[in-house]
Order: sequence, then C-alpha cells, then structure tokens
Amino acid sequence: MIKGIRYIVILLVGCLLISLGINFFFVSYHLLDGGIIGVGLIAHYVWNFPVGMTIIVISIPIYILAWFYYRPFFYNSLAGVIVSSLMIDYFAQFIPDTPLLGPLTSAIIGGLMLGVGAGIMFLLEISTGGFDLLAQMISAKTSWNVGVLIVGFDLGAVIAGIPIVTHEEIILSTIAVVATGFATTIITALGGANSHHKLPPTLS
Repeated sequence: MIKGIRYIVILLVGCLLISLGINFFFVSYHLLDGGIIGVGLIAHYVWNFPVGMTIIVISIPIYILAWFYYRPFFYNSLAGVIVSSLMIDYFAQFIPDTPLLGPLTSAIIGGLMLGVGAGIMFLLEISTGGFDLLAQMISAKTSWNVGVLIVGFDLGAVIAGIPIVTHEEIILSTIAVVATGFATTIITALGGANSHHKLPPTLS
C-alpha cells in the first residue's frame, strides 16, 4: 500500500515538473528538447499540435513493439508517458503571455525541472518511454550501448528542429538539454540507480 502511494506521488510530481518546465520555460522562448518531447515541440511550433498528444501518437508503434517483444519495458514506461503527456497538454492553457524569466534563465531552470522530474521517476523505474523505450529495445536486441542510442535520438530531434528555430534558440536549447542531463544524472546518482540497464531517461 505504502509502495503504491509512493509510486503515484513520485509519478505525479515528476510529470508535473516536466510539464511545467516545458510549458512555462521552453515554449515561451521556442526552445527544443531532445528525443520525443523535442519532436512534440517541433510539431507544436510548426503546426500548433498539442505537445503531449503528439508524444502519445508517435509512441504508439513503439509501444506496440514493446508489448509483443519487451513486455517489462512496456509496463515500466506506460504510466510515465501517458501521465506526462496529459499534464503537458493540460498546463499548456496556463502558459503566460509574458515569459516569467529571461531566455537563458528559462533554459536553465526549464532544463533542470525536466531533469529532476525524470530523475525522481527513474529512481522508481518509471520511464517517460518514447525514444528511450525504443533505445532500450534496440540495445536489448543488439550489442549497441543504450546510452549512445539515447544521445543519438536526442541529437536527431534537435537537429530536426534547426530549420524552424534561430541560432540563439539552438544555443539556448543546447543549454537546456545539458541542464536536463545534469539534473537527471545528479538525482539518479544520489538515489543509487546503478543497474546496467537503468540509464537516466532523457524525456525522449
């Protein structure tokens, strides 16, 4: 019972931090993120699609594969991707007309919020799925390092967004991604997450 309550609390707090970081700090300055959230942000900037719904739609084929071939990965990440996506779209209605902070501060704080949110969830083996899940499945089937695959997917999302953002926004996005990775690494290190397959999720 206590473990179940702890799971729910960590899931909600982690997803809340991620959704607030994206809506209150990333979107205000047209910033990108790595992985599947980056793709969701690109779709939002170009076509005004909801970020969370885009994440869910893109994740569907990945989760179909996971259901048939990597069932444990499916269960560990399903709640994370659904709750985080729904929260991202819910809090989008509260995005302030005027940014709360300056661009550099927003990139750092937004990135740290995403990293802390992902990190505390990862301590309970909750993943936000997406490209992280795909990387885990590829790694399980091949000899490729899952960390390298995750970085590759993250870079691919940022590179895909280059045509729609300015040079300044790319620099700020890079800072935000670094801040996310830093916070996630610190949280998971402090929490002792050191299993060979438990790499910090990058919100892909």
